[in-house]
Amino acid sequence: MPTDKKQPIVVKKIKKGGHGHHGGAWKVAYADFVTAMMAFFLLLWLLSQTTQVVREGISDYFRNPTGIQGPGGASRSLIKLGGALEIAKGEKNKKQPEDVKPKHQVVVVNKKDEDKKRLDDLLVELKKAVQKSQALKPFKDQLLLDITPQGLRIQIVDKKNRPMFALGGTRLKPYTKKILRDLAKIINTVPNSIAISGHTDQKPFPKGYTRAYYDEDYAGKILYTNWELSADRANAARRELEKWGTKSSKITRVVGLASSVLFDKTRPRAPINRRIAIVVLNKEAENAIQIHEGKGQVKPKDIKNELRKKK
Repeated sequence: MPTDKKQPIVVKKIKKGGHGHHGGAWKVAYADFVTAMMAFFLLLWLLSQTTQVVREGISDYFRNPTGIQGPGGASRSLIKLGGALEIAKGEKNKKQPEDVKPKHQVVVVNKKDEDKKRLDDLLVELKKAVQKSQALKPFKDQLLLDITPQGLRIQIVDKKNRPMFALGGTRLKPYTKKILRDLAKIINTVPNSIAISGHTDQKPFPKGYTRAYYDEDYAGKILYTNWELSADRANAARRELEKWGTKSSKITRVVGLASSVLFDKTRPRAPINRRIAIVVLNKEAENAIQIHEGKGQVKPKDIKNELRKKK
């Protein structure tokens, strides 16, 4: 017997929650992170470009941005205006005198850079003087100027048929005296010390060549070599510089190197090897000479630096 009952139909409806779209949230967080990192590295770069004085000022600002500090000798100003006057509490409306200057100004000077600039300027001045000076211009091919690790080097070299000294002697030629006179006037304008060295070629003196020599213990003749000749010529140049105003205290070293440091190693007897070298020393080289000769104060760091250079 057929039945009239109908099967009930159940419909399930799934209602979604109110969660929004998650696609771009991480981008915002990542952008914030990148911005923060960029600001951090920018800060590190700025700090590396500033001096210790500026960094201390920045540090002080962040410790007390308002400029108002408590008791104990601290500043009571409302605003710290760098090199300007401080505006104290209760005095904001008072007119500040225009001619009042800050009591303390910090000037940071790199002495090494200042020393280098002085020698560079001296080199330019010497080159100009060689072109303008009536005494130097004819001998510009015998004047060699360059900057070395020790300072500004001026070399006066012999030329064929135009030597600085008489052959095998220590008497300056008249034109050599003029060259040293004009060089002294320029060298004396800077406070740097100088070192003088004499050089010869490899041509030896005749066998048995001697010169008279006298001291407290000996009177007679000694064998005369290029060592004695180079030292005597260096001292002849020193005396001429002193004659034209170079102070003896300005001269730190006078040495004769004979032919141990040839200018032209391929031609050991060439005239160019016979020369006088005058070095206007930078401060670092001057200190090194003083330490080596026992005049300067030797510090552990100086010894380490010298050993490092020799490696």
